[in-house]
Amino acid sequence: MARNPVELAGATPGPSFEIMMDGRAVPALPGQSIAAALWSAGVLAWRTTRVNGRPRGAFCGIGSCFDCLATVNGAPNQRACLVPARPGDLVTTQEGHGRADLAV
Repeated sequence: MARNPVELAGATPGPSFEIMMDGRAVPALPGQSIAAALWSAGVLAWRTTRVNGRPRGAFCGIGSCFDCLATVNGAPNQRACLVPARPGDLVTTQEGHGRADLAV
């Protein structure tokens, strides 16, 4: 008898919803991280480095590094691979530290 993972887990995905990435609507699914939703939409970078402004996105995917930092709903330095996507989230590309008032 053939089984598939959805039947074994008893999971039924909920309806999709949208998050916004720099003004662009991005579809997401319940339980998906912001990084996973962005990847699914073909967005591979959502941060630039402090020096030289080089693009960065997800690297490790498990929250060990800080390459996937993004500004989510106005809060900078959020690890997009760990933050669950929620309907209506506003994600913006983070530049450098994210904000000047973080004083490093």
